[in-house]
Amino acid sequence: MAGMDIDGNVEEAARRVQVRFVTKLKAPFKAPPSSIAIPSNLTRLGLSSIVNNLLKAGKDDWNPEPFDFLIDGELVRMSLEEFLLAKGISAEKILEIEYIRAVAPRKEEEPSLHDDWVSAVDGSNSKFVLTGCYDGFGRIWKAAGSCTHRLEGHTDAITSVCVVKPRVAQNGADQIVATASKDRTLRLWKFDADESSDQIKRIRAFKILHGHNASVQSVAANPAGDMVCSGSWDSQIALWQASGSDTGDVVSVKKRKKNTDEEDPQVEEEAKSTLVGHTQCVSSVVWSQDETIYSASWDHTIRRWDVEMGKDSLNLYCDKVVNCLDVGGEGSSLIAAGGSDPVLRIWDPRKPGSSAPVYQFSSHSSWISACKWHEKSWFHLVSASYDGKVMLWDLRTAWPLAVIDTHKDKVLCADWWKGESVISGGADSKLCISSDVCVL
Repeated sequence: MAGMDIDGNVEEAARRVQVRFVTKLKAPFKAPPSSIAIPSNLTRLGLSSIVNNLLKAGKDDWNPEPFDFLIDGELVRMSLEEFLLAKGISAEKILEIEYIRAVAPRKEEEPSLHDDWVSAVDGSNSKFVLTGCYDGFGRIWKAAGSCTHRLEGHTDAITSVCVVKPRVAQNGADQIVATASKDRTLRLWKFDADESSDQIKRIRAFKILHGHNASVQSVAANPAGDMVCSGSWDSQIALWQASGSDTGDVVSVKKRKKNTDEEDPQVEEEAKSTLVGHTQCVSSVVWSQDETIYSASWDHTIRRWDVEMGKDSLNLYCDKVVNCLDVGGEGSSLIAAGGSDPVLRIWDPRKPGSSAPVYQFSSHSSWISACKWHEKSWFHLVSASYDGKVMLWDLRTAWPLAVIDTHKDKVLCADWWKGESVISGGADSKLCISSDVCVL
């Protein structure tokens, strides 16, 4: 049947389809299970309006909530009609549409200002955010704008940071973190994560790790929390003891605190072993299981190493220089990587002939500097780029779920925090926290 628009032109009235909205969400997000007829030309915005209308029935205080929609496990990113046509799905029977809360930040915290580029960030401990900066300092942040500790001692820019024991000690005391620097060293630091103070506490490293003969680009801890590995411009991966040990040379360094002349012992240690095979800068390392390390390099390869054997068991070739790497997703088996083009690539090494990526996302417009899987989701990851944007991804659609553009310059690092916040650092000297991201 034809309908008239306001200009008097004849247009086809939209076809209607019978749908049933279903969800795994708990009350108050459960819509009635009965089927309804809706126009087939609706996009996710129109579908979201309908679900909100169903949910607010009889509720005076309902706040509209953005939703995303899945049909047969795939996110809808076009009109219903276009989607059904593209997928060859019949509109004759009742269509089951699953809705989920849209994965996008609902709040932007005040940026946390640093004195130089924020090059590294780790949000794996829910009590604090660890940042590394080009001013040579590491910092601990309890919340946006609230810096509690400053890690002092590096003589050049910090390039990478990691929390060595993400599973928090029972009282938060003796939390260990690691930093890597252009000064060719790594440092290990201890502090009390539960300590509260009005003043920023200045900390010296308890261990300095020497051995690389060029800038150290990346540091990662093993799941057991007793070792760290590092990747460097010298093309090598080094493995180090993280816990306190009796080996190594003890160097006494005067504490800077004015009210004490107590000496602060610092241990200097060499690497336990090295993994050799890359031919250019090792830009990123991930220690996903105690026996397995993944590495990315400017030599265009991603490698998986057997720690005990000291040899690589997988060697993926990429067309581009690789800057960043993370392992996660389904079965904690998918490899995400970004480099010197705007494409975020994902490999599944479990698949035979797995040398080609299984996903390629290309919404960024410049090099990709960081990528990180959500630890509790098979589908979600975050990426950061020199284009100044942070993007949230779901493997079930080729378009980003959300684009965060709070930075005013290159974004250099990104991570998740507390499962529901995205944290990022950039050349604008800011740590940005985008919160209330509903992933699960």
